[in-house]
Amino acid sequence: MATPASGPSVLTRRGVLAAAAGTLLLGACGRDGKPEAAAVRAGGGPELVIGATLELSGPGAALGVAQERALAISAEAVNAKGVMVGNIRRTVRLEVLDNRSDPRLAARQATELGRRDDVHALLGGTLAETSMSVIGVAQELRLPFVSLAFGDAITVPLAQRAFIYKVTPEAGDVARRLAQVIDTEGLRRVVLLAEEGLHGDSGARAMTGALRTAGVALAGTVRLPRSKDGVARAAEEAVAARTDGVVVWATAPNSGAAARALRSAGFTGRLFFDAGAVAEETLESHNAPAVEGAYAIHPASLGGSTLANSSATGRAYRELVSQYVRRHGAYNGFAPYASDALLIITTAAKLAASVDRGRLRAYLQNQITDGMAGLYSFTPIRHSGMERHSLGVYRVDGGAWNRLS
Repeated sequence: MATPASGPSVLTRRGVLAAAAGTLLLGACGRDGKPEAAAVRAGGGPELVIGATLELSGPGAALGVAQERALAISAEAVNAKGVMVGNIRRTVRLEVLDNRSDPRLAARQATELGRRDDVHALLGGTLAETSMSVIGVAQELRLPFVSLAFGDAITVPLAQRAFIYKVTPEAGDVARRLAQVIDTEGLRRVVLLAEEGLHGDSGARAMTGALRTAGVALAGTVRLPRSKDGVARAAEEAVAARTDGVVVWATAPNSGAAARALRSAGFTGRLFFDAGAVAEETLESHNAPAVEGAYAIHPASLGGSTLANSSATGRAYRELVSQYVRRHGAYNGFAPYASDALLIITTAAKLAASVDRGRLRAYLQNQITDGMAGLYSFTPIRHSGMERHSLGVYRVDGGAWNRLS
């Protein structure tokens, strides 16, 4: 990060972290339903308006609903004090829309929000395809967009992603940790089962290189179709490779379905998941026998905060978990990416002393933020900010994620 600020694109690490701490979350409540649209606000007066297009229904709901719940808790917590933007204390108003896991609908929603003068930033898209459909709109309308999806193509090529940022980990960072775990466990040959689409494409490229570096043979790559009818066939093809390990690179609920299909096809070896598999759905009863003993790479928030008890982030994370359990009955450790996206946007507004889209973008790309899922470091040449050392190794033991390292 840069040293003393003399303009909107140069910040100090100390200033960014101080601003981040000021927006961390202290508690609130969420909602159980899945509305077409919802607004979260506190009182009247000046506002920081953030649009959110999320998968509250359809195939992406396993990830989208959890993020919407965390976002609602976080927004109410931020609004307990408001956000100091210049000499004006603003409340955050969220406009949450259900994109129904449909990329075309997500693009239309982004267009409607982006054409409004009162909307300052956008977040959402837990599926790579919905996020990708928003990118062109956000670029054209010069609307800062923080994606919650997995997929390296979301933030590259940089020349076409000036207003686009991502809070999920890079595929290469996840793949390297997975390859290290596989090597440590003594497996010398594995097969990759990667879902069709942009997320699976990123995983296939990253795992190929990471396994080669680790000296582990890749017996083959099988693509996991999105239709239920093709899952069993893909699993049988993966099992036919006769390896001791299968890497499942897929987002929930596809990851759980793949695990069940692999076990049904007779696979008794070890399963390895990327971070996209981590959602409440993965550990539910219908998946539990299949995923027991599986490994996953995921940010440090999984399975409980690993942050110092005295830190503002640690307190905020524990309060988020408490509120989530109180309102929704269970918390299985999904990363609060939406909460961190909100934090990153409000921090940018504080530092910019403005809600102008251009100034928000300038401070988004020069920001170090200690978030709930991990540490983020954005620069003008790196819009995917999750630091690799924020990732941990986990295993499912007794139906729960347990951190190994």
